[in-house]
Amino acid sequence: MSVDHIRYDLLTQQALRAVVRRVLIDISKTGVLPGEHHFYITFDTRAAGVRISKRLHEQYPEEMTIVLQHQFWGLEIGEESFSVTLSFNNRQERLTVPIEAIAGFADPAVKFVLQFEATELEEGEAAKPVEKVAASATRKPSAAAAATNNGADVVTLDAFRKK
Repeated sequence: MSVDHIRYDLLTQQALRAVVRRVLIDISKTGVLPGEHHFYITFDTRAAGVRISKRLHEQYPEEMTIVLQHQFWGLEIGEESFSVTLSFNNRQERLTVPIEAIAGFADPAVKFVLQFEATELEEGEAAKPVEKVAASATRKPSAAAAATNNGADVVTLDAFRKK
């Protein structure tokens, strides 16, 4: 087998991440998702540049899934990251997520799913907690966290993952 010097795998990953960024830019302009669209965004909480509260990082030390649907505020998209305010257990927090930290993106309304290759953390790198952070829905909380969820929907992406 020949060596891929062009690295089509990396080019494809970059192009698909650009699709996610473009969709987020379009949504940030209106602040609402059209029709029945809603997004599940899974990201590596350990990735460089991820900013979440210490509380959320303790609850989701490796990976977290947020849902952008009805209750999200202040969606801002930069060149390399996005920030959004979401509500966790009736507590608003602001998240900043680098586009490169995204591990998965799904829009179940149209059965659209993207899975990205994991990016490696360099030794000693960790997510930096910030005072203000946000989120709206999450992946798999601990049993204690689920019991105190106050009726909020907890969403897993297992149904969308390739087996």
